[in-house]
Amino acid sequence: MTFSENANKIFDDVVIDYHKNDNVDTPIVNPFKPQTIENVLYLKNWIDTVQWHLEDIIRNPEIDPVEALAIKRRIDKSNQDRTDLVERIDSYFWEKYQGIKVKSTAVINTESPAWTIDRLSILALKIYHMRQEVERTDVDGNHKTACGKKLDVLLEQRKDLSSAIDQLLTDIENGDRYMKVYKQMKMYNDPNLNPVLYGKKA
Repeated sequence: MTFSENANKIFDDVVIDYHKNDNVDTPIVNPFKPQTIENVLYLKNWIDTVQWHLEDIIRNPEIDPVEALAIKRRIDKSNQDRTDLVERIDSYFWEKYQGIKVKSTAVINTESPAWTIDRLSILALKIYHMRQEVERTDVDGNHKTACGKKLDVLLEQRKDLSSAIDQLLTDIENGDRYMKVYKQMKMYNDPNLNPVLYGKKA
C-alpha cells in the first residue's frame, strides 16, 4: 500500500467515524498507537472535519453573535492545531529521509509533503459531502446531476494528487528532490507578534 492509499483510507474512515454522531463536540477516539504517523493522520483529519462543520455552523444567518464569536475563536485555535500537525507530518518525513544522499541535480518541490497531504485530507471531506448532495432525496435531478459532475472532478483530483504525492516521496527517497521544513510562524495567535494583542498589554 502506498502512502497516499494509506492516508486516503484513514481520512475516509475518520469522516465516517465523525458522522456517526455528527457533532462538533464529539470526543476523538483515535484507533492508532501514539507516536505513529497513522495516529497523526487520523488526528489531522479529525480536526479538519470538526472545523469543516464549525465553518458551516458559523454561516447560519440567524446565529447568535456571542455564539458566532466563540466559534470564530474555536476556528482560530483549530487552524493553529492544523498547522502544528502539518509541521509534525513534515518532521516525520524529514527524519525518515535524513540519511538520503541528495543528488547534485536534485530540486526542491514547491510545497512540502505534509502540505500536499493537508490538501488530500480536505479532499476527503469534499468528496464525502458532495456525495451526500448526489444522494439527497429532497432535491431535483438538476441538482444531483450538477453535484455528480463535481464529484467526478473531486475523485479525479484525489487520484491525481495521490499519484503526485507518491511520486514526490519516491523522488525524495531517490535523492532526486529534497525537502525543507519551514515553520509557518503564524502571527495572529501570538500575543508577542499581533499588534492588537501586544498593544493591549501596553
